[in-house]
Amino acid sequence: MIIINKEYIKFTKKMKKDYTILIPNMLPIHFNMVIRVLESYGYKAKMLENEGHSVVESGLKYVHNDTCYPAILVIGQFIDALKSGSYDTHKVALMLFQTGGGCRASNYVSLLRKALIKAGYGYVPVVSFSLTGLEKHPGFKLTIPLLHKLMYAVTCGDLLMSLYNQCRTTETERGQSKALLDEWTEKIARGMRTVGPLRYEKIKQYYNQIVRDFDSIPRRNEKPIKVGIVGEIYVKFSSLGNNGLEQFLVDEGAQVCVPGFLDFCFYCIYNSIVDKKLYNMTKLPLFIYKFAFNFAKRKQQDMINAIKQNSNFEPMTPIDRTISLCDGYINLGVKMGEGWLLTAEMLELYDSGTKNIICTQPFGCLPNHICGKGMIRPLKERMSDINIVAVDYDAGATKVNQINRIKLMLANAKEQEIEKSDKKQPALV
Repeated sequence: MIIINKEYIKFTKKMKKDYTILIPNMLPIHFNMVIRVLESYGYKAKMLENEGHSVVESGLKYVHNDTCYPAILVIGQFIDALKSGSYDTHKVALMLFQTGGGCRASNYVSLLRKALIKAGYGYVPVVSFSLTGLEKHPGFKLTIPLLHKLMYAVTCGDLLMSLYNQCRTTETERGQSKALLDEWTEKIARGMRTVGPLRYEKIKQYYNQIVRDFDSIPRRNEKPIKVGIVGEIYVKFSSLGNNGLEQFLVDEGAQVCVPGFLDFCFYCIYNSIVDKKLYNMTKLPLFIYKFAFNFAKRKQQDMINAIKQNSNFEPMTPIDRTISLCDGYINLGVKMGEGWLLTAEMLELYDSGTKNIICTQPFGCLPNHICGKGMIRPLKERMSDINIVAVDYDAGATKVNQINRIKLMLANAKEQEIEKSDKKQPALV
């Protein structure tokens, strides 16, 4: 008998040889490279691609419906995959990413194990991917070289995602930017699979060539309405979680702007620095967090430089600027869920010229409602032209209602563009 939260099936060294680790599909570009990094260290891994109503049904069947929507989807996707017959369930393990914070997401592992027992898969090991060391698995260890490679998977993924979003709406030949995205994702993924450390000079060469390649894509000379996406990390990035929001916006003629995953990594590291300042409490020496933060800042700056030197694309906002934008709006000690980062990303988007924002939130996610929806009024009081809509995503929410709210936001955005254009026109004599 398995006792939840006290005893759990450990992923052993023997399992590492012939078990396949299944990973939920949250960030397809990034996770494809993460998988190749894991493969370079002897792991077998696969990102799940099963979607549809059966995923939601599996989640609702084995998880209490009061649980937040991302948990229902992630657990539902796992169980739906195990039930599909596509895998030998005695030769697979499941991986969940945990921050160890106060969000309910930190309890997903326990919820998943409980659901697996109900579904008859209690023997399937669940690996917790957590920098805070929430669990120990003899067959899976996060080493410094492994984390080093994963950092580059994040930076390259962010760069590709940003440039792809800036090209896909105005490309003259439909599908060209997607083809280039797939080409570069595969090329970098192959490079990630090499045994041993990666030379950072090679990564910087990737940055420059990626920017030049995307800049060479023929694009129409027009300025589409820019729409930013913020919110709870899963529904912000996952097409399964947000009902294909990015593609819907592109089909409506908008340019999608999504702050990168590196911002969330910065957020997690910086919170520990703030904890030391506010509470004199950290799990590791402060200099380790500062070193990691400054290391990641240098990598971000290299991407920004590559974009500025090789194209007219809009670069990502430096993290120091993003943090400074919180001043007067939200305290940096607010760190449940996405915490201050959620507010900061709305300010970041506005600061960079994206005034139309969709705040994606799982229904009932308290941190999201406070730091996202709850901040809309103070933002509008100071920035009258900001156009924000909060959209709830839940198993009981209708897609039609979500689309209607988004279309209303787009209609308001178009009206604002027309008014702005009229003001620029010279007065008739």
